[in-house]
Amino acid sequence: METNELRKYGRATLDYLADYLENIKDRRVTPVVSPGWLKHQIPSEAPLEPESFDDILKDVEEKIMPGVSYT
Repeated sequence: METNELRKYGRATLDYLADYLENIKDRRVTPVVSPGWLKHQIPSEAPLEPESFDDILKDVEEKIMPGVSYT
């Protein structure tokens, strides 16, 4: 990864985290999915080609965050 890409993706990650903290009051406290839900949302094997960073952040929001608990 080139340094300009690192800066771009690093800023995007910090923006995601800042948006998360700014809007945490709008998130559910308990997960909205049942145990094992994530297992069916992700491939059983790693991809052969890299995914775009935008797709990775989208997966975090759509696949990881629904199962997060805020205690």
